[in-house]
Amino acid sequence: MKPVIELRGLKKRFGVGNAENFALGGIDLTINQGEFIAIMGPSGCGKTTLLNILGLLDRATEGSYLLDGKPVHKFGTMKKARIRSKSIGIVFQNFNMVQRLNVIENVALPLTYTGMGKIRRLKRASEILRTFHLSEREYYMPWQLSGGQTQRVAIARALVNNPSIILADEPTGNLDSKTSHLIMQELTDLHKQGNTIIMVTHNPDLTAYASRVIHMVDGFIDSDTADYTPEPSASDGKRSLSIDADEPVENEVLDPTKTTEKTTEEAVAELDNSDSPTGPVGSATKVKKVKLKNLRKRDRK
Repeated sequence: MKPVIELRGLKKRFGVGNAENFALGGIDLTINQGEFIAIMGPSGCGKTTLLNILGLLDRATEGSYLLDGKPVHKFGTMKKARIRSKSIGIVFQNFNMVQRLNVIENVALPLTYTGMGKIRRLKRASEILRTFHLSEREYYMPWQLSGGQTQRVAIARALVNNPSIILADEPTGNLDSKTSHLIMQELTDLHKQGNTIIMVTHNPDLTAYASRVIHMVDGFIDSDTADYTPEPSASDGKRSLSIDADEPVENEVLDPTKTTEKTTEEAVAELDNSDSPTGPVGSATKVKKVKLKNLRKRDRK
């Protein structure tokens, strides 16, 4: 697969002298085209800082960032803004709606740096709002929308420039479970269309939608499911299942109709020698029975 993002030795430092603090302590990360990545970790671990750097909204203190092979860490503010307007869509945690602008004007904002005229910008914004069944809300002000409608407008705005990379910071924060599922289904549909999705979340349930899960602690990557390789399949034809979990998983032959019975809430699995995509146990098990391997408990920090 083609790498779209390559980070090497990425650090972000705030403050000076005795007040100096590293939000990112040295990140090495490669993200391939078409991945759906969930980044998890406790508050203050650097998740949002990393997402802001990936979205070209912030600059790293040290290290390199290649986006489609381009050294964007060396680029100035205006050049990064032009790249962002063409390649990256961002769903902000708190929506970041401009309160003095109506819905269609908010959605059209990312097109400002594309050189597109205002009439064309508004036409494109109207098209994407129609896709999200929000045409009747085009001229509403942000404060007139429900939480779910506001989040859908935020996603529409992130997609208005047809980006290949979508960054989502807590995309279901403060939403009810039904609306959260609808939002995640929309992100899943975008992933199926070939978009690269990078999502920051504190909710372990949302990792079920991702093909890769990264855990961060204190500004570092603590674990990455891309680093785990399944064991070879057994000679009897059963496929082995590799689990990364906070607690050991008992050796067990798991009935796929009870796919979550023996795993912890953050367990992630992938099948060996399978055409099935990497994912949670529930979506990865597509054979009659699979064998689990026991993993040691991950060290907690």
